[in-house]
Amino acid sequence: MTAPQGLAQFVKVNVTLENAEPVFIYTDANGQQCQGDVTVTQAGTVTYLLNDQTGKGLKFVGVGFVTPFDEIVDAVTISSDGMLVQLVDLDRTPGTTKFQFVLSNTTNTLLVLSPDPQVINKPNV
Repeated sequence: MTAPQGLAQFVKVNVTLENAEPVFIYTDANGQQCQGDVTVTQAGTVTYLLNDQTGKGLKFVGVGFVTPFDEIVDAVTISSDGMLVQLVDLDRTPGTTKFQFVLSNTTNTLLVLSPDPQVINKPNV
């Protein structure tokens, strides 16, 4: 019996400051700028790696979904150091879901929200 293999996708979340406002720039595994969206065509994991260039000690503390019960993304994990977010997507439900990263900082107790990347499921493509 063969174990099913999943697809791994990586996106770097680069955060800088412009006029004291966080600017999010996403890059793919090849270093090319992208929207941060991913299209999933088989079960797998999408890993987002935080590259904090703000000097404000940003860390991932959560992921907020507009539609958390649509079954597009099946699970979310955050590394203990707050530098990685992994979205587990079994690719069973076609459709699109939007989310925002929630980040803490070491400057104050306010939380930072990212622009909303998307996960697009296209099973059997």
